[in-house]
Amino acid sequence: MGILSKLIPQTFKHQYRLRKYPEYSAIFEIEQEFNRLNKLPRYQGGISTILSNPFKFTDATSFAFIYDEVFNKKIYQFETNNKRPYIIDAGANIGLSVLYFKQLYPDAEILAFEPDEKVFDALSYNVQSFGLENVTYLKKALWNEETELEFMSEGADAGRVAVKNDATQLIQVPTESLRKYLNRKVDFLKIDIEGAETTVLEDCANLLHNVERLFVEYHSFVDKPQELHQLLLFLANAGFRYNVQHIGVFSSHPFCQIHQYLGMDNQLNIFAVRNQ
Repeated sequence: MGILSKLIPQTFKHQYRLRKYPEYSAIFEIEQEFNRLNKLPRYQGGISTILSNPFKFTDATSFAFIYDEVFNKKIYQFETNNKRPYIIDAGANIGLSVLYFKQLYPDAEILAFEPDEKVFDALSYNVQSFGLENVTYLKKALWNEETELEFMSEGADAGRVAVKNDATQLIQVPTESLRKYLNRKVDFLKIDIEGAETTVLEDCANLLHNVERLFVEYHSFVDKPQELHQLLLFLANAGFRYNVQHIGVFSSHPFCQIHQYLGMDNQLNIFAVRNQ
């Protein structure tokens, strides 16, 4: 059998597996789609069928990265006995996390925020493409008050409330406080708002006791004081234990050189769970 296997051309084996094994075919289709996405230039939008239904993206590179984080690494996976968990997705981007939450808990109630108009349009398209119900999505940025702020529209996954050195791609966006949405039990709170996380958490620190699980992506900007210690203190005071992981922007040899990207010199994923 080993000799016969060597005599069969690889192309024939591949075609046979595609027809014989559905899981092999599915993996191959995903690989082919990622190969296509990797060839697209940055910030060029399009449609992908990697998730069965048409899914709209604004940038192929960030789409592929977030897909890997959400669906392969499952960074937002959580367990609850509540069949209809209440989930707040602050910084929903194009909706990959929203779709994942709905696959995890089909009856979940989801509130999603995304201030970037172009990205929000993709989010809206994707929610409708998959027929997701009980999902509310708002085109607003989170802050510590209701106002309007300058927002740097990066076009992919790094749009943010403008910081000191942001001089281009600026738009005005409405903001509101997260406080009004924390007056009930929140099963999962995801915060990925590109630098506004400490301001937002400080504003609603006395309501975090209503949150069961919290994910926050921390961003350190080179032209601003670091706020990680404050953020972790808010979590600790609210009764959370946390796990911190590097992601994206980090330096392999920080004593020699600090890596920077889009004005940031550090980026962390923080997973906060209740003390048992």
